[in-house]
Order: sequence, then C-alpha cells, then structure tokens
Amino acid sequence: MLSDITIGQYYPGRSLLHRLDPRVKIVLLLLLMAEIFIFSNWLAYGALIALTGGLMLASGVPVLVLLKSVRPLLWIIVLTFIIHLLGTPGEALATLGPLTITWEGVTRGSFICLRLVLLILLSSLLTFTTSPVKLTDAMEALLSPFRRFGVPAHELAMMMTIALRFVPTLIEETDRIMKAQQARGVDFATGGIMTRVKAAVPIMVPLFLSAFRRADELALAMEARCYRGGVGRTQMKALKVTRLDCIAAALMLAMAAGLALLAWWG
Repeated sequence: MLSDITIGQYYPGRSLLHRLDPRVKIVLLLLLMAEIFIFSNWLAYGALIALTGGLMLASGVPVLVLLKSVRPLLWIIVLTFIIHLLGTPGEALATLGPLTITWEGVTRGSFICLRLVLLILLSSLLTFTTSPVKLTDAMEALLSPFRRFGVPAHELAMMMTIALRFVPTLIEETDRIMKAQQARGVDFATGGIMTRVKAAVPIMVPLFLSAFRRADELALAMEARCYRGGVGRTQMKALKVTRLDCIAAALMLAMAAGLALLAWWG
C-alpha cells in the first residue's frame, strides 16, 4: 500500500509535458481544476476525461504508474460515493432498512467521485513531469507579484517543495520501520480497530523522531551553504517561456473554451 503513494515523485523524461514551462503547467492545471468544479453535465465531463487521457499519454509516464496515485485515496472516494448515495433525497431506487438509495444520489456521487479522480490524476501529472527545483522556481515566480502585499513568495515556495520532496522519503522510512517491527513479531494486519491503533504506536514514534532528525540535518545543510532566504538569490537556469509553451497554452485555452461551450450547451 505504501508503494502506491506517488505524491511528490518525479518521473524523468523528454515528453511534451516535461518540456513545458512549469509556470504554464501550473496555470493550466488551475484552469482545468476550476472547470472540473464548475461543470455539472456528463457531456463536458466526457470531454474532460478524454482530455485527461490525452495528457496522460502525452506525458510519457506509464499509465499504470499514474493510476497508482488514485489507489491510496480510493477509500475516500468510495466513502464519498456511499455518503452521497444514501444521503441525497430524490427518486428511490432501492431501500436498505432505514436507508434509501436514490437516482439523484447515484448521479451526485458519481460526479463527486469523478471530480476527485480527475483532480488526483491532473495533480500527479504536474509532479511527475516537473522536477522539484523547477516547481519551486515556478511557484516563486507566480507568487512574486504578491510580495508587495507582504507575501513571502520564496519561503512559501520552498516550504511546499520541501514538503513534496520529503513525502517519498517518509514513505520509505515508514516501510522500513514496519518491516523492522514485523520482524520483531508485530502484527499490523489482524485485530480490531483499537488493536491496529495500538500496533501503529511503535511506527509513529520512530517515524516522528526520524522526521525531526531529517529536518534538523536539512536546516544545518542549508545554513552551511549560507542560505538566507530569497533576498538577492539568483537562478542558475532561468525560466523562459518558449514558442512551445505559447502553442500549448493557446491549445489548452481553446479546449477550455470548447469545454465551456459544451457545458453551456448541455
């Protein structure tokens, strides 16, 4: 299960999405996310599914690797569907004791679950095709206009990137701790909820200690390299918007406009 968590992982490549400017990718991702929440008919969602599938193929990342990013959150998706299935009033389809399954609940639950899956896949595409360094530079560049209002753009971008970067590291550390505990006879797979919670205590304590130790080592390493925040810092490789970025942005804006027309027409 831990090996299925792909948050923060980068998949090196030379695909179309890899070569796009990270600022363009972040802006287009926000645009697609906005459309996912705005649209509410199946015609527009069918086009969104086709667009997401095309982006997955254009990324050069194996489809199975991308689909693995959905698996850790599958229980949340299923729980969300069940809540809408049983909690939405409307035309009754079936009755389970005091609970009633409605057609409106099936439709609403399917919409919400589809939104969650699309959001996960699109966000995974961004992290899989953008290195942490480029992601930091892009977020700092996009947040820099807000510096005049006192927003620490560089510090926020650095914190978000460090958080993403250390997710795979902490997952590997958790896996090692679990295997070490299992070798000592700890059983994580059987028993009730309280038994499993008690079994998780031997994992959480060394994991927190390891996380604090890594944070301290990172702080010392940054201080040893004379890191003093974003004041006066320069970039070895400055971000540049190329013709490819302009073409991709124009195509995505055209597709977004087409999706808006489909949503309005539907």
